Amino acid sequence: MPHPAFDLSGKIAVVTGGSGLLGEQHARAIIASRGIPVLVDTAGMRVTDLATKLSDEFNLNVSGFAADVTKPNEVKRVLAEVLQRHGRVDVLINDSANDSKIEGSEPASFSRFESFSFDQWSADLAVGINGPFICCQVFGTEMARRGAGVILNVSSDLGLVAPDQRIYRSANLPDNLQPVKPVTHSVTRSALIALTKYLATYWATRGVRVNALCPGSVGNGQPEEFITRLTNLIPMGRLARADEYQGAILFLCSDASSYMTGAVLAVDGGRTCW
Repeated sequence: MPHPAFDLSGKIAVVTGGSGLLGEQHARAIIASRGIPVLVDTAGMRVTDLATKLSDEFNLNVSGFAADVTKPNEVKRVLAEVLQRHGRVDVLINDSANDSKIEGSEPASFSRFESFSFDQWSADLAVGINGPFICCQVFGTEMARRGAGVILNVSSDLGLVAPDQRIYRSANLPDNLQPVKPVTHSVTRSALIALTKYLATYWATRGVRVNALCPGSVGNGQPEEFITRLTNLIPMGRLARADEYQGAILFLCSDASSYMTGAVLAVDGGRTCW
């Protein structure tokens, strides 16, 4: 039996970006400690299929909602349905973001700051920070009303340090055409940390704890040359497995971290030590 502080029995945990690579892993961490995940994603068919898969695998009522977290009315609809089905919401895991990965693609000069479009900037910020703001406002307000709850904002190691653009370089391209990690990735991930600290103090007396997790890169079929470049920046010398953040998710969402709020936990193989 797990230590009782890690027990999430009966807890309802909303996971945005729920059908993503890590969204499923977050859900599995919740289930492993007897909680009930509620998956939210714009990918409607994928999120409902994943909810069905997890429900069948664990004989549990996992819900999947197609919703756009950048639209307050859609988030409010999800809250209303969650309250109707479960009567409460205990945990919010914010993990929605536009995919800004560029490794393995053709040279992407569009990502360079000088030519990065305002439309793309606006779209990335809408999902990466407006979405978490709306979800915190909608679900967090309900938690504060009840006097209990946990919010976990999933940031990134690149919310703590700037990207080393050298790892994205492509041979035989001039400097002004080299692909780079887009500015919006750093801005949204850093903003999540600031949002975390603000809400941690704002709701400190209302029973709502708010923390941030900064995971490192996950191995997911990236080109070997890119992996070699990136792992040279990581003291442990490798990328993370997709399931290696489950322990941190469980810790931060449970009473095991009951005296922890406004904290930023880096789980990155040591990358931000260098």
